Amino acid sequence: MEGLIMTAQLLLGLSILVGLHELGHLLAAKAFGMRVEKYSIGFPPKIWGKQIGETEYSIGAVPLGGFVKITGMIDESLDTKTLSAEPEPWEFRAKPAWQRLIVMLGGIIVNVITGVFIFILIVYSKGENFITKQELNKHGIVAYDLAQQLGLQTGDKMVNVNGKDFEKLIDLRSPEVLLGTDGYYTVERDGKQLRVDIPNDIMDKLSDKNVDFFSVRMPFLVGQIQKESNAEKGGLQQGDKFISLNDQKIQYFDQFSAVLDSMAGKSLTAVVLRDGAEKELNLDVTEEGTLGFGVVQDTSRLALSHRDFTLGESLGAGTAQAFNVVFLNIKAFGKMFSGDVSPSKSLSGPIGIAQFFGGEWDWANFWRITGLLSMVLAFMNLLPIPALDGGHVMFLTWEIVTGRKPSDKFLENAQKVGMVLLLGLMTYAIFNDVYKLF
Repeated sequence: MEGLIMTAQLLLGLSILVGLHELGHLLAAKAFGMRVEKYSIGFPPKIWGKQIGETEYSIGAVPLGGFVKITGMIDESLDTKTLSAEPEPWEFRAKPAWQRLIVMLGGIIVNVITGVFIFILIVYSKGENFITKQELNKHGIVAYDLAQQLGLQTGDKMVNVNGKDFEKLIDLRSPEVLLGTDGYYTVERDGKQLRVDIPNDIMDKLSDKNVDFFSVRMPFLVGQIQKESNAEKGGLQQGDKFISLNDQKIQYFDQFSAVLDSMAGKSLTAVVLRDGAEKELNLDVTEEGTLGFGVVQDTSRLALSHRDFTLGESLGAGTAQAFNVVFLNIKAFGKMFSGDVSPSKSLSGPIGIAQFFGGEWDWANFWRITGLLSMVLAFMNLLPIPALDGGHVMFLTWEIVTGRKPSDKFLENAQKVGMVLLLGLMTYAIFNDVYKLF
């Protein structure tokens, strides 16, 4: 079921974004009097179509893209049979270069507008929840294996990042920090301040499966008890708070987990706080080092902060978040070219994108991922690769600057080369997705 939900979200999100992208091209073309023969969401074979005026609107059976066919334009269809004749006034090739440039930018512009609009609405409607620096440093961090390899330790208090103060926990793990160069944390440990360097390939390490970095050190309560588990058999109840295990004081979940790991397959004595009174329990630990209950955050000990945004604030914050996606993509490309980030870990095809949506249908998360993809689609389409909008933009800019138009034969061959590159990249991304599943 999770796979079906992921797939459905992927197809809906891509259909919305591709439909709007191609609509941007169509509207710009029609505004300049160009004839648009076809507008399709999805690739052939066609499963539905309707002719309205000069344009056929259709839905294709392969829902991983779309296209518009503008008369007199060399595109992915490679339909060049009419190019030998003199251009008609309604053809793409008959229009001034600046008009053709706007048409090619139309899809990118619409995707940017869509992404910005989505981020603004999310910021305005949801605000943000966060853990403040002050709240984080009440308890310090839990350092997982990767963080320990860098030199962080559980209980460290975070002073600053790259020599600058921070406001929220998320600021320490933001893409700007992790995609930066020569970054570092300043931490307080045993009353002393220490510098912990962030390696330039940290994002590559975090891309590995089952790798976590660090999180807030969390006071916790017993959550839902699994039926017939050792927790249930030992008398543990939901809402209990551990005070000690085998006379060892317990306050944080990492302390609790460490004791259970050391007592795997054995019995221990636990003292819990229940309804204001202490209660002693004898608990059997499984061979896997578990008892069989869920964990909930003790909100009385760790406060989450929330901020709402006015409409005016949302316009600024949402726009900044949307364009930050583009800036981070540029940084990520730089990291790949420098060798700090492996393309195989960073590039995702349809399967990887579907996993971003998740196996539960959460509309807030769906629109957040769709907004992010809209900005990524705009950025990727602007790359100067033939067969992408950016390739057309590159040649049209050359024509405007030099006054010389590339020949139709050159544009046709460039389109073929670009299509081979894109098909190769898509094939690589799909096989890479499959490889990462295992």
